[in-house]
Amino acid sequence: MQTEYDVILRGGLVVDPANGLNRVADVALSGGKVAEVGDISGQAHEERDCSGLVVMPGIIDTHVHLSPWLGGKPGHRMLALAGVTFALDLAGPIDGVTRFAAEGGCGLTIGCIDYVRPGHTVTSVNPEMDELRDTLARARKSGAIGLKILGGHFPLTPEATGRVMQVCADEGAYVACHSGTINTPQNVDGMRESCEAADGNPLHLAHINSYTRGLDKSALIEAEEAIALIGSNPNIWAESYLAPINGNSGKCANGVPESVATQRNLERGGFRPTREGLAEAIAAGWAMVHLPKNGIHVLDSGPEGLAAWHQADSDIGISFLANPPEPRMHLATARRADGSFAIDGLATDGGGIPRNDLCSRGLGLVHLDALSMEDFVTKTAVNPARVLGLSARKGHLGTGADGDVTVIDLRRLTPVASYASGKPVLSDGQVVGQGCTMMVPPEGAEHVRSLGLDVLIAEAGSMIPRRANATSSA
Repeated sequence: MQTEYDVILRGGLVVDPANGLNRVADVALSGGKVAEVGDISGQAHEERDCSGLVVMPGIIDTHVHLSPWLGGKPGHRMLALAGVTFALDLAGPIDGVTRFAAEGGCGLTIGCIDYVRPGHTVTSVNPEMDELRDTLARARKSGAIGLKILGGHFPLTPEATGRVMQVCADEGAYVACHSGTINTPQNVDGMRESCEAADGNPLHLAHINSYTRGLDKSALIEAEEAIALIGSNPNIWAESYLAPINGNSGKCANGVPESVATQRNLERGGFRPTREGLAEAIAAGWAMVHLPKNGIHVLDSGPEGLAAWHQADSDIGISFLANPPEPRMHLATARRADGSFAIDGLATDGGGIPRNDLCSRGLGLVHLDALSMEDFVTKTAVNPARVLGLSARKGHLGTGADGDVTVIDLRRLTPVASYASGKPVLSDGQVVGQGCTMMVPPEGAEHVRSLGLDVLIAEAGSMIPRRANATSSA
């Protein structure tokens, strides 16, 4: 019999809430697309027995780091091992992201927004509109789909924070914010300031759990305040993560960590916010170094971690046990009055930061009956596709959708296989994918193709759509 398909995934539990599917079925991929879902009698070049496994739309992680500043090249392999098929780098710098994608891609599709960093991409903490327009234009020409405000790390003035959001809204570009300005730290007050700065413009508000660490009041009270803020701002899309660790840069300049977040985490642990204080924190185990081992990053403190930090002249990733459990789980599961999720997406802030745990921790919530399997797919595929303006082609398994699929062993909380545009990325737990597709604006396509990367064109104005189901102001 003549081969009809490229791939058939046979007999898995197909969970596709966008198309109302939750039943055992076969899934066929052909020409990089979903060709058929059902009882398939044809043959394929590759057939995989998925009996006892879950077959879902490819996992989309909307907050990762794959750049020289954070994450690095190993992030591609780490995401592939975690079952991710599409990821959004939420900081850049874009030139490093595209270079690492060309050098170390594992078959994923990725997008990137470039950071707005004083002394690097802008001249000061208070850039004006013309400078920000030029910054966005340069970023887009290099392949970035928008800009990231790094408030918790490299804050701007409140006024400049709002101007970044306005410029991106004017141009239909993606914009995300790590809350905090030169006046306000990364807490619920900083989050409230970000909402006010958006002034109705589209905004992706990053890692909501990072603002609810119980430093000012009960962490659960802070989480409820955060939920109310998101509910009363339908222009804002939000995600949270489940890992106990955060992620920072360990790079120091002039005797102090460059990142404000690193300084504050040192003080929280009782260490001086200096280069010497960071060395002491690593030796004591409070700060953990992102140590390269066997092509991925692992956490290490003590002598080996300290040696790696010194060898890198401090320019290496650092993590702290910063996130209490209660708000992490509450933010992942809380719902609005209409039943939709209070926090739209479940992400990791991972990539090269070793916390790519959408399956290991997110599926744990399925085992606890805190989320259904449909809920998990909604938060890791359906909603992320929507915020990226890709709902027509990703986040579901309808005929003609991109052949992005993740196959999960729910019993072991782990991905066993994945496909991106119909090509294998992960097979029986081993990374087999190569190359990378970049989601880029039209003006960045030629440059990104010149690096040897495939492109997916981002449609201006389609990203971060406004929610219809907002609550009244709390």
